[in-house]
Amino acid sequence: MYDLVVVGAGPYGLSIAAHAAAAGLRLRVLGRPMASWRDHMPDGMFLTSEPWCSDLSAPAGAHTLADYCAAHDLTAEHGVPLPLDTFTAYGSWFGEQAVPGIDEVTVTAVRPDGEGFQVETDTGERIATRTVVLAVGLRPFVNRPWPLLDLPAELASHSSDHRDLRRFADRDVTVVGSGQSALETATLLAEQGARPRIVARADRLRWLAPPQPLDRGRLRALRDPHSALGTGWPNRVWSQLPWAVRRLPAATRLRIAERALGPAGAWWLRERFEPLVPVLPGHRIRAATARDDGVRLHLTHTEGGTETLETHHVVAATGFTPDLGRLRMLPPQVRTALWTVGGSRAPELSSGFESSWPGLFFAGPLTAPSFGPSMRFVSGAGFTATRLVRGVQRRLGERRRGTTIPRPARDSEPAAR
Repeated sequence: MYDLVVVGAGPYGLSIAAHAAAAGLRLRVLGRPMASWRDHMPDGMFLTSEPWCSDLSAPAGAHTLADYCAAHDLTAEHGVPLPLDTFTAYGSWFGEQAVPGIDEVTVTAVRPDGEGFQVETDTGERIATRTVVLAVGLRPFVNRPWPLLDLPAELASHSSDHRDLRRFADRDVTVVGSGQSALETATLLAEQGARPRIVARADRLRWLAPPQPLDRGRLRALRDPHSALGTGWPNRVWSQLPWAVRRLPAATRLRIAERALGPAGAWWLRERFEPLVPVLPGHRIRAATARDDGVRLHLTHTEGGTETLETHHVVAATGFTPDLGRLRMLPPQVRTALWTVGGSRAPELSSGFESSWPGLFFAGPLTAPSFGPSMRFVSGAGFTATRLVRGVQRRLGERRRGTTIPRPARDSEPAAR
């Protein structure tokens, strides 16, 4: 029986696996390395995070992005956006260096079994493990506006459905959203010969300012400090103190997770976007009807009034919604039994990222309502990996001694660990 099975091989799964291997845990890692980044983001994208805060996490700070770039004659500089392909290749290299074997299989089920779990894969293998961590990334939690749900895939999609946008050349494409994914997808569509537009609920687009120099005067740095989530004290707190966010009341944590770091475009994208992409701000989709050669969108304006729009295809760049109900690999009796944060569908977690089901751990964006917005970024992988592996070690130790750890308290501060 394994000590830990890691489901997912993105930045969080690989970082957890690196720390678990170094701790001597008997380990299996299941998933295709960096699959979401490799297969579900359009060619030509860049990271919004600065290179210096885009490291995966290994003990002693090994195998950094800078290490990878130095070994492959590449550069990663503050204030210069990093190509997505470079980051994806770095993640795969990290896995080769820091993780002792990755099984590129798909997990179909994670079932409680005695004092542990049985993990089933698409190859028919059944793996017994004492603990399991679900680091499944964003793909299970795609958020689509409800008027688009009944449209076929050839007429409506999510931004994460696309790797190659060239098939939209000469087509009219409506992109829904006002965040980086929407704005960059629309820009890439225009640069590859499509005729995109943005439909956004926001009254105006918001653009992030260029990053300030890393070397600044002490007073300036104190007033507006750097962090992995950007400059400013709120970002600094969310980035540096996720353990403190977890100690806040559930309603406050949910509000932070939902509202912090709202939709915005990267500063380096603006000059490419504005000459190419028209914008309909302050509009919502009221209804969508399939036509012979596309979609008819019925829009409403925030100030009243309606508008009808004909388009060949709609891309919803409308983000992701944490929802335990979408984790179909977990049986219903587990999904419905897990304690959640407030009125959300995100799991309430201990300080070691353990859910209320003993031995079941979570990592990545699904943990943002517990630990704050840094869990939606690569920079949160280091905090997660160290804390989670300690939580696994404690769970294993308690089971070997035949004692149990109290479950996290519902909708309140879980017991400290």
